[in-house]
Amino acid sequence: MSFPWAKEYEPKNDLTKFLDEKLPLPRFVYNAVGAGYPVPRNLSYFWNFGVLAGFCLMLQIVTGVVLAMHYAANADIAFSSVEHIMRDVNWGWLMRYAHANGASFFFLVIYIHIFRGFFYASYKPPREMIWLLGVTIFLLMMATAFMGYVLPWGQMSFWGAKVITGLFGAIPLVGEPLQVWLLGGYAPDNAALNRFFSLHFLLPFVIAGCVILHIWALHIPGSSNPTGVEIKQESDTLPFHPYYTAKDGFGLGVFLLLFFSFVFFLPNVLGHPDNYIPANPLSTPAHIVPEWYFYPFYAILRAFTFDFILPAKLWGVLAMFASILVWFFLPWLDKGPVRSGHYRPLFRKFFWFGLIPCMAFLFFLGGAPAEEPYVMMSQLATAYYFLHFLVILPIISSIERPEPMPYSITEAVLGSDKKAVLGENAEPVAV
Repeated sequence: MSFPWAKEYEPKNDLTKFLDEKLPLPRFVYNAVGAGYPVPRNLSYFWNFGVLAGFCLMLQIVTGVVLAMHYAANADIAFSSVEHIMRDVNWGWLMRYAHANGASFFFLVIYIHIFRGFFYASYKPPREMIWLLGVTIFLLMMATAFMGYVLPWGQMSFWGAKVITGLFGAIPLVGEPLQVWLLGGYAPDNAALNRFFSLHFLLPFVIAGCVILHIWALHIPGSSNPTGVEIKQESDTLPFHPYYTAKDGFGLGVFLLLFFSFVFFLPNVLGHPDNYIPANPLSTPAHIVPEWYFYPFYAILRAFTFDFILPAKLWGVLAMFASILVWFFLPWLDKGPVRSGHYRPLFRKFFWFGLIPCMAFLFFLGGAPAEEPYVMMSQLATAYYFLHFLVILPIISSIERPEPMPYSITEAVLGSDKKAVLGENAEPVAV
């Protein structure tokens, strides 16, 4: 978004003048994250999670490249190569624990980022493309994380690969050939491990490219804010630097304290102990589960237990993918004129007492055994999940009566006194 009051970049010396003329990278950075990019003055700490997600991605790429230098994508020695990294490579244990826990923290940050978008309707015009790119990034993250989970070649790695790739076999006509093509055979082995390692190494750079597009799309309409009111005047904004770089720096510091507490003191608490047992195709684990960040979608997958026109397994696969694909349609499912959940009383109730408990329940059920009463609970939670997005949200957006909203972002921050908001002699800006 172009703001007439945004500060223009001015090169200070001959070197920066030369760069600005030949390769205007300093100008690009200044306009993207510097004083040349005004942002709403009322952003809360929930807006820190975008920066934290970018940090997590860089952390995963750096630690992943180092680990790839020592990892062997061979079914006979993959498990041993991971143990070699942990025991013999200098600081290898730190790289491995930072990478493994970094994946969990990456998903934690992204889940908070997504649910902030749900509550503040960050998917509504004019920010539809930002949202669509964000959901695409999430899908790529899931694919990358699944392939990374296979690489240690422990019991959960092997059987997780077997179960998840086996889902493709439920697709009519093309399912079995697609499964064989993915694995390079009829069961996970060397071919599958090489495929997954190659894609796991490549996809983070694809994600980085999508993140650049995501940020580019963000800078066209500008950042959203907790009130959902668009920027109307200069007093509604602050320069990104130094105000929000300082705020993001504080958030990053808190994040790093929590992250390294897990890396140094609880490095395995988010993993599964069976993955420290070498893969054995002849010994099926009693309870096969994915990583915790896949639990909601795994619960949805297992919720379908009977055939109805289509096989239950196919219904589960379709529902699992649909549970994420439905997010693509939120800009058109939620047609309410107000963005922020703070001014939508009916939406707020269904969000805090419907969607949030439903997702928490699905997280719990995804890690529970595939037996009663957990299967029935998964069916009820899955039914409500789709009901919320496909039925409740459109109805709310049609019948809800929003609460009164502030005239501007400044009014939301400083109050409704126009002299305090607009200045002693200032006149309101025409909208």
